Amino acid sequence: MAKIDQVRNLGVVAHIDAGKTTVSERFLFHSGKIHKVGEVHDGETEMDWMEQERERGITITAAATTFEWKKHEIHLIDTPGHVDFTIEVERSLRVLDGAVVVFCGVAGVQPQSETVWHQADKFKVPRLAFINKLDRVGASFPGAVADIRDRLGANAVPIQMPIGSEDAFSGAIDLVRQKAIMFTGDVTDTPEIVDIPSELVGPAADARDQMIQALADLDDAIALKYLEGQDLTVGELDAAIRKAPIAVKMVPVLGGTALRNKGIHPLLDAVIAYLPSPADVPPVQGVDPRTIGKDGGAEKLTRAPKNSEPFAALAFKIAMDEGRKVVFMRIFSGMIEPGAEVLNVRTGKKEKVARLFHVHANKRERLERGVAGEIVAAAGLKDATTGDTVCDPKSPILLERIDTYEPVISQAIEAENQAAKERLDFALAKMAEEDPTFRTHDDPDTGQTLIRGMGELHLEIIVDRMKREYGVQARAGKPQVVFRETVLGEGEGHAVFERSSSASGKEQPIYGEATCRVSHRPRGSGMEFKRALPASAVLPDNIVQAAMQGLRDAASSGPDGYPLEDVEVTLTNLVLQDGANGEIGSRAAAAEAFRRAVGNASPSRLEPIMAVEVTVDDEFMGAIIGDLNQRRGQVQEVGSRGAKRLVSALVPLRNMFGYSTRLRSLSEGRATFSMLFNAYDTLQSAA
Repeated sequence: MAKIDQVRNLGVVAHIDAGKTTVSERFLFHSGKIHKVGEVHDGETEMDWMEQERERGITITAAATTFEWKKHEIHLIDTPGHVDFTIEVERSLRVLDGAVVVFCGVAGVQPQSETVWHQADKFKVPRLAFINKLDRVGASFPGAVADIRDRLGANAVPIQMPIGSEDAFSGAIDLVRQKAIMFTGDVTDTPEIVDIPSELVGPAADARDQMIQALADLDDAIALKYLEGQDLTVGELDAAIRKAPIAVKMVPVLGGTALRNKGIHPLLDAVIAYLPSPADVPPVQGVDPRTIGKDGGAEKLTRAPKNSEPFAALAFKIAMDEGRKVVFMRIFSGMIEPGAEVLNVRTGKKEKVARLFHVHANKRERLERGVAGEIVAAAGLKDATTGDTVCDPKSPILLERIDTYEPVISQAIEAENQAAKERLDFALAKMAEEDPTFRTHDDPDTGQTLIRGMGELHLEIIVDRMKREYGVQARAGKPQVVFRETVLGEGEGHAVFERSSSASGKEQPIYGEATCRVSHRPRGSGMEFKRALPASAVLPDNIVQAAMQGLRDAASSGPDGYPLEDVEVTLTNLVLQDGANGEIGSRAAAAEAFRRAVGNASPSRLEPIMAVEVTVDDEFMGAIIGDLNQRRGQVQEVGSRGAKRLVSALVPLRNMFGYSTRLRSLSEGRATFSMLFNAYDTLQSAA
């Protein structure tokens, strides 16, 4: 077992088709973890182990493994690049200490590149950038670096300079050590370290000077020696480069072509040299769940990455193994052994860890102990879900949960008979446990089951898994957009609820009278519930709380039954009646007052708007833009990337179904597109 300063928790993230899984496969092969190189295009990779992944050549679920490189233990997570599975990236980055972001040397920064970059920004994850596919026609290392700086606002600093370009790409100059690294491309060869070719000595010196200037802007010691004209040692430069990404102030950039085995060894060396160990990151922060008050405040706690600290871990992924739950967790502090009792802070229940594993894709290796800084899988935690904190029952701590995403698309699923319906419900429940962006709902009016997810591919994979893994045959309808609702103005509602009850054996009146006001909030700001009762209204706290709960219950959906958002709700008056049950009455009256207020505040549907980027030859530009306009798209920008043109537009999701087929037709198969969720907007303005 490696010392904590020799551990790296690493993610590989990228836009789809940038070569991310190929990079991960080469890591495993060159480290000796696997002995045969698997290729994505052949459907033979280790990390893409699901049948659907191998058939489609894409990563669908984040896959974990552990391997060694130069006496360091690297816990690697290979994440999906497709936008429909972005939750896999989000929850992986939440528990990682560093990441390699892979960019295509031809395409540069692509839409999903931006998404994963901003996700890494959110969690302040130190990064290395790897410019891949430098052997491809049109590849440009300087162009990709400029793209990272311009589109991502990142302080991208090359620590290598490529030797040759496109099919002549043969090596890289290590700007720190001032040596040339020559790649043979042979899968079994290690790179040859030689002197810099004479014709490249001048350009390499210029590139090294630019690297040192970038470091001098961040490090006073480097700046002082640089300004005084003193030579900087390899050790000084290595220390400065390591310090900058750990502080999230710089992104070292390397290059290569993973498919041809060029650049993998230097990239692995950079991972252990410049990315942090668990000991290098600040202690994880949380709160004492025993001190959480009604206002949400609580005593703050921290846990250092030490085995001597109380055990604390975050469950970041759930997987099903033949129907049994396996919980992936990052241990932030302490140690855990099979048979140990842990507390699930969300449920307040104690559970026993039955077994611990290191995972290699879909294979498992038993562990006798999990220690601080490790990523492990656990069996036996039946109640755990994504984002749960599990910890020492004697020293509870609640860690920050993992944000999820709301579905934007739905599809009706109908079982053939009641027996099939029971199997369907079981399968969907298991898959919903694994995937927090997947939701199910039974429609009482039609008897159909509605499944909701992040896109057409997401639901297509769900339906396919349902048939293959669970043997459930069901009829699937066409995908539909998931709408939401809001109010565009302000409105007030008043309601009286008056009933009688004989539940206790004698007649008892139930009475409540409530008034509330609703108003529009800025888009994306969420719901807010307030009270502004008259000063003369002296009411028991349980009555006011019941009325507020009535407002929250009613606000779960709008007039058309869709989720409601971006509304300010204010309880403005409550009236009770002597001798009546005011708790039930106030809750019911407040709910009805809310519904009336919404009806008076110009309710409106919202629909998902997608950011669409099309890469196309110039000759097809007119047809592409005309088609986007017909889909009620708003073209935001037309630019260039090499010989290709880029069209960026905002388009309602409901108008994008079947777009890939139409795009192939319009461009003779020579255009590609990507689509990301942008925002919800009103139907009127979207049109």
